[in-house]
Amino acid sequence: MNSNLTRGLFGTDGIRGVVNRPPMTAEMAMSLGRALTYLLGVEKKLSRKPKVVVGQDTRISGDLLSNAVAAGVMSQGGDVYMADILPTPGLANLTASTRADAGFVISASHNPFQDNGLKIFDGQGYKLPDEVEARLESLMLDKDLLDSALSKSESVGRTWRIEDSLGRYVVALKSTFPKSMDLEGIKIVLDCANGAAYRSAPAVFEELGAQVYLLGVNPNGFNINRDLGALYPEVCAEKVLETGADLGVALDGDADRAIFINNRGEVVDGDQIMFLCALHLKKINSLTKNTIAATVMSNMGLELALEKEGVRMIRTNVGDRYVAECLRREQLNFGGEKSGHLIFLDHATTGDGSLAALQTLAVMKTTSRPLRELAGSVDLFPQVLLNVPVAKPRELYSSPEINDQVEGVKLLLGRRGRVLLRPSGTEPVVRVMVEGEDKALIETLAKESARVVYKALN
Repeated sequence: MNSNLTRGLFGTDGIRGVVNRPPMTAEMAMSLGRALTYLLGVEKKLSRKPKVVVGQDTRISGDLLSNAVAAGVMSQGGDVYMADILPTPGLANLTASTRADAGFVISASHNPFQDNGLKIFDGQGYKLPDEVEARLESLMLDKDLLDSALSKSESVGRTWRIEDSLGRYVVALKSTFPKSMDLEGIKIVLDCANGAAYRSAPAVFEELGAQVYLLGVNPNGFNINRDLGALYPEVCAEKVLETGADLGVALDGDADRAIFINNRGEVVDGDQIMFLCALHLKKINSLTKNTIAATVMSNMGLELALEKEGVRMIRTNVGDRYVAECLRREQLNFGGEKSGHLIFLDHATTGDGSLAALQTLAVMKTTSRPLRELAGSVDLFPQVLLNVPVAKPRELYSSPEINDQVEGVKLLLGRRGRVLLRPSGTEPVVRVMVEGEDKALIETLAKESARVVYKALN
């Protein structure tokens, strides 16, 4: 086994890294494919060959890693169904609809092209829980065990191609939009970030009747997320003003989240989108238990605004898979992240930027109100988020200096503010978030906290 492969491969959203540098190598991808197939076939005792769906975004390295994963699966006796380029939520949908045992997405989401990643869905289209990821890592380290279960020559798996994967996903998305409505008369700027949704998203909105102005639909393997998409909403905003569009939607590279722009070219916070969708679901008696799930990063203003409307909010760890786990555990049907991952569990098992846009448009059409007006009904507290590069992120919670700083900030803010420090799941930084009513005060407290973190962990 590669000595560079260590425990702790999985971050907040799968495994991610620079391609051809540990851990993001073909050897690791093949090992993960082997481990997953062993888990399915041997430990879960399937009575047939494991069936695994594999899809990817538009990065040049997608073929390298998808073929490595496929080789690993087949070497352990599993069959692989290739879906080619498809958004992450499309792969989740396809995994469930084809009754596969698992699905792999080869994508690094919003990262630049030189990075790539691996995400895994179970047979129902949900991301794997922590304990299953931990078991996969332990299997990857046990090469002798995996070798002992290698298939005999006559039992190795095969590769099949799913020819209509894109069409299936487009149909699934369109079916979530109210059948009594269409998008005739609506003008949308759609930025696909030269990523996985460059074909599916335009098809959905155009077929529903919208006039669509497209950005980021010419991927070349290298330009995913480059100066476009969810990381650069100002590009979409400029196009909204230029075209007089009603709405701008900027997707990220794997299209599992969306950033919204109103008709004045202003970015709309993800918490505001959650608020207007939650209220609409409540109004039509479709919000289960009048409760939503949101992460610890969501604004206090959202929580207070929902409370006034009789809607409860449960907080989860950062990551849309933790939101999904909470929804399932609490038997809820809606939740999301401030970053734009929204989960409508009645329609999908994971965050989906195109689906979020459709549901937001449905609210706009139902109420005949512009997004600017709908989003303006919730007042958000000022919030400062700083990324602090550190050498020892795992020591964050054991540092006395940092703990003292956090307690001091909590004392100053009282019940009308929050401080949150957490290590990133995808890069060597600690994220420092301070929130409160006094913008000048929280900016000062955030900078002070960032200095303490930097000094203690470097």
